[in-house]
Amino acid sequence: MKPTFGTDLTTGSIPRHIVTFSLPMLLGGFLQTTYSFINAIWVGQYLGTVALAAVTVSFPVVFTIFGVGMGMTLATNILVSQSFGARRFDELKRVVDGSTVLIYGLGVLLTVIGEIFTPAILRAMDTPAEVLEPAAHYLRVYLLSLPFSFGMFALRSMLQGTGDSKTPLYFQLGSVLLTTVLDPLLIFGKLGLPALGLNGTAWATIVSQVLALVALNAYLHVKRSPISPRWPRFGQLGPTIRRTLRIGVPAAVQQSVVSLGMVVVTGIVNGFGEVATAAFGAASRIDQIAFLPAINMGMAISTLAGQNLGAGHHGRVREIFLWGCAFSAAITLACSAAAIVFPEALLRVFIADPVVIDLGVSYLHIVGASYVLFGLSFVSNGIINGAGATLVTTAISLLGLWVVRAPLAYFLSREMRSVKGVWYAIAASFVVSLAASLAYYASGRWKRAVVPPAAPADPASQADPAKAFANEVGEA
Repeated sequence: MKPTFGTDLTTGSIPRHIVTFSLPMLLGGFLQTTYSFINAIWVGQYLGTVALAAVTVSFPVVFTIFGVGMGMTLATNILVSQSFGARRFDELKRVVDGSTVLIYGLGVLLTVIGEIFTPAILRAMDTPAEVLEPAAHYLRVYLLSLPFSFGMFALRSMLQGTGDSKTPLYFQLGSVLLTTVLDPLLIFGKLGLPALGLNGTAWATIVSQVLALVALNAYLHVKRSPISPRWPRFGQLGPTIRRTLRIGVPAAVQQSVVSLGMVVVTGIVNGFGEVATAAFGAASRIDQIAFLPAINMGMAISTLAGQNLGAGHHGRVREIFLWGCAFSAAITLACSAAAIVFPEALLRVFIADPVVIDLGVSYLHIVGASYVLFGLSFVSNGIINGAGATLVTTAISLLGLWVVRAPLAYFLSREMRSVKGVWYAIAASFVVSLAASLAYYASGRWKRAVVPPAAPADPASQADPAKAFANEVGEA
């Protein structure tokens, strides 16, 4: 049965699917990164080094908490894509209902926890004294956006699981444009708005996320989309929620492990002073550009693998892996070349201090040379995640970050008496993570779907799934 919503990724040209499906995701990622860069320019060039350092030390904390939500919605994407590929539209609806309950509850809970423990977390990161207070104020405001951001994560994952990566892009574009306009207005107090300084960037994010979430929910409801969240039937959600948690908890741990590793590494960098923190923050912005295609390629690969595993097309999954490696390697090698050849020009976009730039150049020369390793690991991890084996990719993340990166960063930075030891540790962790991921992919143990294929149905019952959902909720 061919669905009347989403995109069927189980047939047709694999390279074309990879390009057409991942391109909107990549554009969305670039939109978000562009806003992040604009925000960094406002902060670094107009509010100063202390403000930039405050955002830098806050970012790993935000990313850690966001990692929990992104991990749970990764489970949503896996279950939706496999249900869609298996033509299990009844199961797809239960996944939508269960994920809606989980994600909003989690967003509220983590907001409360974050508001309470923000100062303690920043102190534990060895945040410089002059940065601690502005970072705490900024972070507490920013965390208020969590429930709304989590809601957007969930809807985006559901839509992408059905092969629709364009709809989330349109609403993300509106959100980024609104935030970009609001930033200077709230930072400097224009058009009668209060001058909030650094906190103005956080409030701009909150306003744009709320409006984008409301608009996307309204759009899906008007379209009578099966992805449109409705009041769930709690009595039917038990098995689906347990399955979501079984996949989502390791995925959330994986995301948080990555983020906590960033917190630990940032803490080590902070020990070398404000200049090191600012250099790490500015160079990390370049990382975001280089990593963005690889991350979005991995997400696209996960959805393609999920749909094809759900349909039982294991041969296509191998082709997806090979094409993904080719695309990812080409893009990340180009990013490496730019980071190595033009480091000063790239860093000057975010910071004007020549001392900070000099230290940032050393980061790009060391870490930039290893971008391709990071990109390839996201392809193999995408296949593994698409199969629902998130516990495996969590173990790989633990190995790369906690067995290699964090201990080696501490050891090398002390032995070398320089923050450059941290740069070498980051590059080494990419090597180990890629080796572990490729080894598991080669084993073939991931070739199992979480959602079983649908049993052959009587042709008379092959109704339009969108209408079936409408009947189920009484809207037909």
